[in-house]
Amino acid sequence: MSTAQEVGEGRDDLEIVDASEEWKVVSSTEHFRARVITGVTDAVVMPDGEVVNRDYVLHPGSVAVVALDDRDRVLLIRQYRHPARRLLWELPAGLRDVEGEPLRVGAARELAEEAGYRADTWHTLVDTFVSPGMSDERTRIFLARDVSPIPEGELDFVHRHEEADMPVVWIPLSDAVRRAMAGMIHNSQAVTGILAAYAASADGFASLRPADAPEA
Repeated sequence: MSTAQEVGEGRDDLEIVDASEEWKVVSSTEHFRARVITGVTDAVVMPDGEVVNRDYVLHPGSVAVVALDDRDRVLLIRQYRHPARRLLWELPAGLRDVEGEPLRVGAARELAEEAGYRADTWHTLVDTFVSPGMSDERTRIFLARDVSPIPEGELDFVHRHEEADMPVVWIPLSDAVRRAMAGMIHNSQAVTGILAAYAASADGFASLRPADAPEA
C-alpha cells in the first residue's frame, strides 16, 4: 500500500465524473408490472466472474422545479406520500410520462398544474439518480425564475387524490436551506434542489447549464 493510501489521501488518477458502464447480465426476471414502475431481478456478472442477483425498479424518470421569485423565496407544496406515511414539503414535480416531450416542457406543466405558476427564465439546476441502488429513476431539477401566477381562467387541471388538498407556500431560500439541514424537509428532490439553488446563487446563477442541456 502506498503512503498516500495509508494516510487516507486516496487515488489521484481518477477523473471525478460519472461514466456509463454496463456489466454483463446473464438473465433477467420481471416480477411485476404496475402503472408506473416495474420490478425486476438481474443476474449480473461481477468483475471476479461471480454471478449475483440484483433487484431493482424500472422507472420512467421525473422532473422537478425550484421556482424562485424576485424576493429569493422558493415555492414549496405539501403532499401526502403513502409509502413514507408522511405529509412532505416538496417541489412541483412529476413523471416523464409524455413520449418525446422536452424535459423543460414537462417541468413547466408540473409547475402550472401543481402550483398555478409559470416562469419566463429556465436553467438546468442539477441532475441526479434518485436511489441508484434500487431504481433506475433519474430526475432533472430545473431552476425557474421570473415567475408569475397563471390567471384562474387559464387553469383547467383538476386536482384529485393526493393532490386534492395540496397547499402552496413561498419561503425564503435561506430558510428552506435551514429547514432541510435541520431535518424538517425530507423529500430528496426538495433537499437537493434547495441546496443546489443556494449554492448556485453564489455567482448569481451564472454557472448553470441551459434548460435544454443534454443529460450525460
